[in-house]
Amino acid sequence: MKRLVAISTLALLTFLSSPSRAASSAAGAKSIPEAAIRAVLGAQVADWNRGDVDAFMKSYWKSEATEFVGANGVVRGWQAVLDRYRKAYPDRQAMGTLTFSDLEVNVLCPTVALVTGHYHLQREKDQPSGVFTLVFRKFPEGWKIINDHTSASLGNRE
Repeated sequence: MKRLVAISTLALLTFLSSPSRAASSAAGAKSIPEAAIRAVLGAQVADWNRGDVDAFMKSYWKSEATEFVGANGVVRGWQAVLDRYRKAYPDRQAMGTLTFSDLEVNVLCPTVALVTGHYHLQREKDQPSGVFTLVFRKFPEGWKIINDHTSASLGNRE
């Protein structure tokens, strides 16, 4: 009987430590940062669609090391990125209505994630769209974008 209990216990421990169980646990741990990052992106869309660039920029790391990379080159520093947005989108009409799609959140480690996706602006006179890659870093105040590389689709160069 003791032998049967020992074999059963060993089988149970083997099952509980199996790779599929470990992968399931890792996926569960990964979903918490992913959900938080998706919430940041959702807030960005809401802020943009209210015409609030200042609130939109709260998703970016407020640092001189923050970068925006686009068709016109590299913009460095949180304030410079904010100034770029204000210049490119001076009013609500220029901002249009923003949507994100095809979002892929890849948590690289507990404090860094890479996000790719598509953006689309619906405006009265045009509909610019393109792709982006965002590098997120987790800070005590939450997940922030430290690098934004946005490329307009051909024919939509801004």
